[in-house]
Amino acid sequence: MSKTREFLTFSAPIPVDGRHRAEELRRQQATQAKAEQVYLNTLSVSFVNSYLRCMGFETDLNKSDSWNVIEQTLMDVADLSLKNLGLLECRPVLEDAEFVYVPPEVQSNRIGYVAVQISKSFREATLLGFVKQVQTDLFPINQLQPLDDFLDYLEELSQLQLAEIVDDSLTWNQDLVNLKQWLENIFETGWQEIEPLLGTQGVNPALSLRSEAGTFISRGKLIDLGKVLREQAVVLVVSLPPNNEQEMDIIVEVHPTNGQHYLPPNLHLIVLDSEGASVMEAQTRNSNKNIQLEFSCELGECFSVKLVLGDISITENFAIY
Repeated sequence: MSKTREFLTFSAPIPVDGRHRAEELRRQQATQAKAEQVYLNTLSVSFVNSYLRCMGFETDLNKSDSWNVIEQTLMDVADLSLKNLGLLECRPVLEDAEFVYVPPEVQSNRIGYVAVQISKSFREATLLGFVKQVQTDLFPINQLQPLDDFLDYLEELSQLQLAEIVDDSLTWNQDLVNLKQWLENIFETGWQEIEPLLGTQGVNPALSLRSEAGTFISRGKLIDLGKVLREQAVVLVVSLPPNNEQEMDIIVEVHPTNGQHYLPPNLHLIVLDSEGASVMEAQTRNSNKNIQLEFSCELGECFSVKLVLGDISITENFAIY
């Protein structure tokens, strides 16, 4: 005796703004078949977007190809971008359909596939269920997993993503230098006054003048780029003004160590933003006595300073909070 599967579905009106967007994209298509495809895809995405937002998940329609007129025209796509999770494919089906059509171009790079049944009036829809992966163009509706499992699955992905963010945060915060504490004369281990590191002859006059006049707080750290050869050690100097409100001016410099006249050639000084992207860079030639970069950061921001010499790379992480 066969047993009929019964599980939770969700039915509701399709949001009005979603219907308007679907109509707008439909009018821009060249053929009737393409217009109907785009119309159903957009209705489906709008409905799932509304449902997931009500369930507490963050979505971004603007990062979804389905919300882009060019991508909709070029592909059969019904994706919805979920913040920090990835793309969810929202495949429309009509009433009495037995299969969900999943075009080949969307059978990868998706965190899952949901089936959305569009009513004959095109004003209401029903979430039928989901699958995590597909390997065929036509997927039987009766093999969909229930909707309550779908929410559990997204919650699981969210927890995994959160764990990764925490791990990244722990990695980032190792040896993190809080420049705001420098204003209170609190300095992390390894950051010293500049004169002992550079020597009287090695201090840049402008740097010495800034420090002595009290216009900037400066500290230096010995960075060993050679690991073995002492002459490839350099001094990283960070300077900032003592009075800051919402924005902090920062000067990052690299100097030779005490007793050395020049920096090693082809030394790269790079400033990275909080996502690890390079925002500015300086490089030594054959006889540079120092190199520097100047920039501003707002309170609450993080950045990194990276020194690269050949295959040796050293990164120092900073925050202002």
